[in-house]
Order: sequence, then structure tokens, then C-alpha cells
Amino acid sequence: MSQPKIILYYAFTPLPDPDAVRLWQRDLCESLGLRGRILLSADGMNGTLGGDLRALKRYLRKTKDYPAFKNLDVKWSEGTGLDDDGRSLDFPRLSVKVRDEIVSFGAPGELQVDASGVVGGGTKLDPAALHSLVAERDDVVFFDGRNRFEAEIGRFRDAVVPDVSNTREFVAELDSGRYDHLKDKAVVTYCTGGIRCEVLSGLMKSRGFGEVYQLDGGIVRYGETFGDDGLWDGSLYVFDGRGSMDFSDHTEVIGHCVVCGTASKRMRNCADPSCREQLVVCENESDVFCEAHAVQA
Repeated sequence: MSQPKIILYYAFTPLPDPDAVRLWQRDLCESLGLRGRILLSADGMNGTLGGDLRALKRYLRKTKDYPAFKNLDVKWSEGTGLDDDGRSLDFPRLSVKVRDEIVSFGAPGELQVDASGVVGGGTKLDPAALHSLVAERDDVVFFDGRNRFEAEIGRFRDAVVPDVSNTREFVAELDSGRYDHLKDKAVVTYCTGGIRCEVLSGLMKSRGFGEVYQLDGGIVRYGETFGDDGLWDGSLYVFDGRGSMDFSDHTEVIGHCVVCGTASKRMRNCADPSCREQLVVCENESDVFCEAHAVQA
């Protein structure tokens, strides 16, 4: 019986010929009927794919045969379903591309990578170690490494959520001085699967933040470990057809519709074509606009 699954993974590792890896990965995914997005650069690979469980397992076996990807850290979650051809309903197509960065901070010159991963990043904490740190210290600050709209439906309790609409705005945000008061505190960066914080923690350290940690495996790994019985509140925004995912049967809905204020975790694109914001809306609303473009229709 078919089992729709989604995998999320990344690897920071030097790739001498990323375009050759692109062709191999594209052909491998197509042969297995997988859909999703894979980004490659000279610094590694970042991907999320959906498909049948057996096809994804074959994909991972083949990918891990390549020495640079042998220790690939993979997070699994449930997919919505498969079409008649056995392809994921959560992704419309397969996209495999080479970019300057596998996560777009707009600062490729600041990233250093060797065979062990990112050089000069934050100290990695697994979920249990994170709880220990919070229990031992009273100066721990959670720092959201995602776009601000993602935090509307889920975030760590009392987290600092930077006012950024895309990852490229983080460098200017850090350079603005708004967070200088955190430079002598224990700052824990977190993001969906961990990749954005690999880069963000290094950017923070190079700007004088003295004690920087990163949640290893991101929110996904934390949710696998503690569900909704820890320090996380709400749903996790995901960039596929599901829109969001919950970690238990008692997930709290912390988002509120921008039109009527009803509790909701449903997110939709701003109705203005030139706007790239996403907004929390309830089931009764549609064609909404962010404040920068208009009032709701």
C-alpha cells in the first residue's frame, strides 16, 4: 500500500561540481517519481521531497552512496497523498537548481564550509540539551531564524521574532543594532529544519554576539521529541501544499485572522500580485491584502 511521505534534509559540504550533482539528482528523482525542491551550491545541498515511502527510501540510499552526503540528516513527516501516478500531491513539480547559496541570506562570502559542515557556527543543541540549558540559565533568549509570517502560527515561547519578510533581510536586520542588547545573553537560534540557523548563528557570532546556540534539527526535530508538551507553541509553517503541520492532537492555535481575529493557522498569499506577504486568515475570508498594499477586499 502506498504511503505518502515528505523528507526535509540538507548538508553543508564542499561540492566541486554542483551542476554535475544537479543533473544526477534530477535524473534520480525523476526515475523514482519524486517531486519537490532541491537547491545546490558549492557549499552543499538543501532539499525537500515528497512521494511514496519506498521511493524516498531508495532515493536516500542512492544519495548517501555519494561520500559528501553519507551523513545526511533527514526529517520525515506525513504527506497529504499521492496522485494516480504515485506522485506527491504536496508539490506541483520537481525543481533542482544550482544557486550561489543553498539558503539565501545574500552573504555567500561570509559562509565557510569544510567536510565537517559550517565553520564558525553556533553551538548545536539537541532538544534535550536545549531543555537543560533553559533549566540552568535565566538569560536564554530564543531567536527566530524564519520569516516573520511563519511565527504568526507557531514559535518558541517568548521568542524574539525579527521583522523580516525574507531571509535576505536578516543581514541588514542584524547590522541595524536592534539586537545589540542580546550580545551578552545566551541566544538560541531556531528555524524549520535547522539549515537557516547554520548560517544565521555564524552571522551573529561574527557581529559580536558572544554566546550563540542553534537548535540542531530545527523545530521539526524538537517537535518529534517533545510534541506540544515543551517550549514550542502552535503549528509549524511548511513550504509545501500542507501549509502547516502539528506535533500532537492537542496543538494550540495561536494565530489570528487578520480580518476578524478568529483563531486560525490557515495562511494565504496577499491578494496583491506585487506583494509577497502571507497572512493568517480564517476559513470565511479570502482575497485579503496586507496593510502595505490595501485594506481587505
